[in-house]
Amino acid sequence: MNTAGDQHSSNQTDVSKMTHTPFFWRSLLLYKLDFYIIRKFLSTFFFAIMILAVISCVIDYSEKVDNFVSKKVPTIEITEYYFDFVPHITALLFPLFIFISTIFFTSKLAYKSEIIAILAGGVSFPRFMRPYMVSAAILCSLSFVANHWLIPVANKNRVAFEDKYINENNYISAGDNIHLGISKNTYVYFQNFNIFNKTGNHFTCEKVDGIILKEKLMADWVSYDTIKKVWRLSNVVIRTNTPDSEALQRIPTLDMKYPFLPADLIKNEAIKEGLTTPQMDKFIANEILKGRENLSTFYVERERRTAQPFAALILTIIGVCIASRKIRGGSGFHLALGIVISAVYIMFLQTSTTFATKANLSPTIAVWIPNVVFGGVAFYLYRRQVK
Repeated sequence: MNTAGDQHSSNQTDVSKMTHTPFFWRSLLLYKLDFYIIRKFLSTFFFAIMILAVISCVIDYSEKVDNFVSKKVPTIEITEYYFDFVPHITALLFPLFIFISTIFFTSKLAYKSEIIAILAGGVSFPRFMRPYMVSAAILCSLSFVANHWLIPVANKNRVAFEDKYINENNYISAGDNIHLGISKNTYVYFQNFNIFNKTGNHFTCEKVDGIILKEKLMADWVSYDTIKKVWRLSNVVIRTNTPDSEALQRIPTLDMKYPFLPADLIKNEAIKEGLTTPQMDKFIANEILKGRENLSTFYVERERRTAQPFAALILTIIGVCIASRKIRGGSGFHLALGIVISAVYIMFLQTSTTFATKANLSPTIAVWIPNVVFGGVAFYLYRRQVK
């Protein structure tokens, strides 16, 4: 049986190996102390995520249980929904939980004077941080892959379930002043369109050749015939331009087949969560071709998927620097400080992304500003610890 004395002796031997091994090998090897910290880091993180997932599922279920009962949702579909819901909530709070997990177990090490013993044994603070960075790199690599390719698949199923059973009566309407490119040289416009009864007014279809308007079709009213799959136009005026003449034609009613459906007019921002990054790139290119003007939310989402794992690395450095000092308040003070920093980070990120979606700030700048600022904080704290 391993006694406390045996464990202390083992740790001393491990620290001695770390300080007496030649520098080149010391920079590559991981020792028992490193694996001890890595094990603590990962176990604390996954335990925290598990608790978060359980609490989130219970809260979400309590909010949606009336819909489940009234619409008689099959149990198997509810189960599948929560299998898809867990990755969503985990990805949403990933940087914050890696930060809080770092502070929690590091402050415990500090409270038991284990960090003091490690540093007193000749281990430098940068060397002490290596297992933290290895652990954070593992988690952040998983987060990067999941954000770009795996979680969108789960989100697609989750959003489809919510549209079917939860948001059925709140489907997003097409709105007003809708522009849509239906081919390279053809563009349509609706002053407004009602997605529920598939009707709109002040419809325009323009065919252009470079900067020359070849034909302009205008209709006071438009509706989509779901049986014949055609657009029915009322009070139509067609203006045709040629190099030598101009013709004007009026038609009471006209049926036209256009290569778009009413669903293509819906600006549903939630679909971005269900697109993998390659799919999102294709979607953005297609929307630009259609003439859609505001795609900032999609650009923000694409940048966020890359910036979030880097944020976790930065917050790990801050967490180690804060929690490695033994203070009178112990773990409680460190956790409180960590929650405050997390709240500031969330507010900063939300404010910057709001500027991107509402004030034309570059999405790349908006998403990466919090990382740059907190990266500066991490560098300052790290330098102070090294000194």
